[in-house]
Amino acid sequence: MTQAERRTFLIQKLLDEQPRYRNWKMPSDETEQKNLLRSLMNVRTPRPIGEDFLAVQDEYLQEETARKGVTDLADLTPVEPGIYLWQGDITTLKCGAVVNAANSGMTGCYVPCHGCIDNAIHTYAGVQLRLACAEIIEKQGQEEPTGQARLTPAFNLPCDFVLHTVGPIIHGVVTEKDRALLASCYRSCLELAQQNGIGSVAFCCISTGEFHFPNEEAAKIAVDTVRQYKRNTEVIFNVFKDVDAQIYRAFLGRAH
Repeated sequence: MTQAERRTFLIQKLLDEQPRYRNWKMPSDETEQKNLLRSLMNVRTPRPIGEDFLAVQDEYLQEETARKGVTDLADLTPVEPGIYLWQGDITTLKCGAVVNAANSGMTGCYVPCHGCIDNAIHTYAGVQLRLACAEIIEKQGQEEPTGQARLTPAFNLPCDFVLHTVGPIIHGVVTEKDRALLASCYRSCLELAQQNGIGSVAFCCISTGEFHFPNEEAAKIAVDTVRQYKRNTEVIFNVFKDVDAQIYRAFLGRAH
């Protein structure tokens, strides 16, 4: 199968799952097809699907990631011992584990083609990730508490695992409890990585963006917490926006 054939196969399978979608016409434009496939994956509730779908989906997603270009931690240069700063798409980073800024439901973002990291990670990992997260929530019998961490396979991402953590949501002034919970997110991820023998962890900017933690204060908490805990785990601070890259550069590589 070509990528175009895989994409149309996957779209049709997902449309056929839901009676209300069965009269939808396949877009002819490649970008529209990609957006439709991502949207269908984003809104799909966590449940099993056939092996034929998974085999094609896995080939498709891995090829899409390869086309975007994979960055290997081994090719990066640390900004200080054991700590890296990398600006790019976290779904293309090859390392031990990437951190997902999850919500308390932990099954990903259901808004079609939303720009959050939770949406991107679930999209490019594949539908297996949402199901794995749902199984964790079902087993623990409650939504995911803020400041903790859970581990899943990465499925079709180039990393080995995904660490899911729920950061504090800021409503107005940042409190000491908010700061403590954000620090706990970083510490919990590092502890869980160490328990599972994961040698490197890539952190996104937890709680910034949709959760409204001020970027500079969040970065300082992230850097301070990692420096205090780091031990033998290599840490990559992954940023996507230029403003976050500038903030982290100001904190990293200087005397402390």
